[in-house]
Amino acid sequence: MNNTLGIIGSGMLGGAVARLAVDAGMDVVLSNSRGPETLRDLTARLGPRARAASSAEAATAGAWTVVAVPFRGVLHLPADALAGKIVIDANNYNRQRDGEVAELLGGDVTAGELFQRHLPGARTVKAFSTIYFEHLVSLARPAGAPDRSALPISGADAAAKESVAALLDSLGYDTVDAGSMAESWRVQEGSPAWVLPYLSDPRMPWPQDPGGPAGVEKLRAALGQARRSGTN
Repeated sequence: MNNTLGIIGSGMLGGAVARLAVDAGMDVVLSNSRGPETLRDLTARLGPRARAASSAEAATAGAWTVVAVPFRGVLHLPADALAGKIVIDANNYNRQRDGEVAELLGGDVTAGELFQRHLPGARTVKAFSTIYFEHLVSLARPAGAPDRSALPISGADAAAKESVAALLDSLGYDTVDAGSMAESWRVQEGSPAWVLPYLSDPRMPWPQDPGGPAGVEKLRAALGQARRSGTN
């Protein structure tokens, strides 16, 4: 099996995923919109298992490709290179950052469904979009640990979801199936399953919160509390 992870979008979240992958013994190929030369500091911190490349190279480098770009950047993804690949959608739609998208504001589709439309040949699974990047690193635990956390995954391709679940297991997380991309409003920004389950004190501003474990049952309860709104 190809033990390489491609990452398109190497900001805070993409860098956190890369850190977990390298720590798990994987190779990572990182890219961003500004070019490989701007990732020298990050790859140096990650060590010899990490290298920088173009987005097209990162798209085809491994068994999985994580897309951690702002939602507005989805239109610029290398769709041809991602065709047939397992693509992990790690982004959230944010109206202030990404602008108004009429279909999302009206609740006609979810951001996950639009992501899938832009990459019609890819096998898309939504993951990593519900947790603060610092908590993603600090809460990772080996399999069987009593304080292991879980992450939700959404998508229609059962085999792709199984593969992503195996990846998350190697990175330190259990998984909870949150349904299809049409149901990914359950994990959208602002939902009960977004960020809140991983806080040690929900009253504390979450960038300052040290993070706390959210196991399978806690996450399932949060997903069950989600209610669909007009913005997805």
